Amino acid sequence: MKKALKINEKDNVVVIVEEVKKGDVITYDNLDGATKEVTAIEDIPIYHKIAIKPIKMGDYVVKYGEHIGVASKNIEVGSHVHLQNVRDNRENLKLKE
Repeated sequence: MKKALKINEKDNVVVIVEEVKKGDVITYDNLDGATKEVTAIEDIPIYHKIAIKPIKMGDYVVKYGEHIGVASKNIEVGSHVHLQNVRDNRENLKLKE
């Protein structure tokens, strides 16, 4: 059974579709039809992200082919990608009065 979903070829993370424990092998279909695997290096809750490529501190985290945040530290393949290692990259918009 597949345990993760890759949305866009540019993505450096996949979304897991069931709870993952450290050491679990997660499979996902690459958009070219090839099945890929990544091993979790920590427990990850359902519907969270796991890194499928190394992401250096300051690099964008890419999901849906879009930048969803910036790595606040180096993220290893198989790591849980969430608030502990990603910071928001939304523009700081000020409302006009």
